[in-house]
Amino acid sequence: RISQHEASGVWSWSRQSPELQTECQNGKEAWHGCWCQTGGLSISQSAQLLGFSRTTISRVYKEWCEKGKTSSMRQSCGRKCLVDARGQRRMGRLIQADGKTTLTEITTRYNRGMQQSIWEATTRTTLRRMGYNSR
Repeated sequence: RISQHEASGVWSWSRQSPELQTECQNGKEAWHGCWCQTGGLSISQSAQLLGFSRTTISRVYKEWCEKGKTSSMRQSCGRKCLVDARGQRRMGRLIQADGKTTLTEITTRYNRGMQQSIWEATTRTTLRRMGYNSR
């Protein structure tokens, strides 16, 4: 249960809300927004409640105070995947068509209809991610 203290304008939650606590503990992005609502608790209490280290809580709190950031920008880092969910489905159909297909053949067939071709290593990584081995 989330409530706002009338005098201070600080958001807090009661410990009687297991749904909110579960939501906060599901991911690093979600817990930050919930942690900001636990105003009035010390860093140690917040760390114990949310299950993160005091260092992490302190770092996030400092970033929130200085920059007003409520989420990490980490999700926009790194190279974008060449084989997205649609490409994985396509690759799965190629395998289902012929179960004895080699890695080289899968890569060649996949690259035929695509603008940007992929390497065999990318195909191997994608197949392993999809649960296929020994191609």
